Amino acid sequence: MKKRYIISSLVMIVVLFGLSLTAWFKPADDFSESERRKFEQFPELTTETLLSGKFTSKFEDYATDQFPFRDSWRTLKAYAKFYLFNQKDNNDVYVHDGYASKLQTKIDDASMENALNKMNYLYSTYVKGNTDKVYFSVIPDKSMTLAPEGNYPSLDYEKIGDYFKDNLDWAKYIDIYPYLDYTDYYKTDTHWRQESIVDVAETIASAMGATVEKDYESVTPDKDFYGVYYGQSSLPLPPDKITYLTSDTIENCLVYNYEKNNGTVAGDVYDMEKLDSKDPYEMFLSGACSLMRIVNPANESGRKLIIFRDSYTSSLAPLLVESYSEVILVDIRYIYSHFVGSIVTKEDFADADVLFLYSAMILNDSYSFK
Repeated sequence: MKKRYIISSLVMIVVLFGLSLTAWFKPADDFSESERRKFEQFPELTTETLLSGKFTSKFEDYATDQFPFRDSWRTLKAYAKFYLFNQKDNNDVYVHDGYASKLQTKIDDASMENALNKMNYLYSTYVKGNTDKVYFSVIPDKSMTLAPEGNYPSLDYEKIGDYFKDNLDWAKYIDIYPYLDYTDYYKTDTHWRQESIVDVAETIASAMGATVEKDYESVTPDKDFYGVYYGQSSLPLPPDKITYLTSDTIENCLVYNYEKNNGTVAGDVYDMEKLDSKDPYEMFLSGACSLMRIVNPANESGRKLIIFRDSYTSSLAPLLVESYSEVILVDIRYIYSHFVGSIVTKEDFADADVLFLYSAMILNDSYSFK
């Protein structure tokens, strides 16, 4: 018995010593592909940082981030929580029917009011008096239908929709909830699948007196897509595939991104290089951008659509270009609201269709709005 204890102790010492040596001598990782965030680097060691406690605090974060085989330990922990201790989630991420989503149950009233105030400002400053064709819609999270099926709690999405429907009296509400269930979203990510939202695009377009194309070519590149929940769950979930819809109209559209060359150089609707980036979903309109114009040369009507949006619109907007000469996308997470008018002019807003389109998750955490 004593020999067994000695062997166990020696093994533990070797393991701890080996991990310590590995931690000290392995190169520090800059970025976590699975967690999609930058890792903490070794903190600056000075008298000031030592005395203030900043060095100790940052070193703890550094040691945690740079721990050897971090992803393997995170996966082991997740397996233990899900399958050994039969817990329902890991890092607030749950999996049901192969779809991962985040536990979120509390509506942040202050955030909702903040979002409402920002939209009221945008309307009164830029839209009012220029056009009366103003619309609003809320994009629900996949958990709206996934959570009840798996007996998980979720946000009250009807309450979120009703709040804005009741308070945005200057916009016509477009209800897209009935057209979405969890299978319309990626299994490992928050976003919806473009190939699954043609009916959503048709509903929004119809409410604005517009149409969408009837025939698209569906293309699925041979690239794996590991969404944000893949890393957060720490489980080796099967990857998604990104499918995009295209047509002659979409292929001929010109995209002007104001964060690249001040919007003077035209790009494509689908940025294929982004398929090899940290977030392949950014292939849709090259990802996050404060201001963007999509010009459709095939439509000479002069009709414009302006969308105040978040990342979900990146995959929806290409499906709405058919009826418009120009679609303008504004994301106030990346540009201050009072700067919008310096690029999107009064002439742009004149008689344009204006759509406020936001996900419920953003509305419930709108503090990134500027």
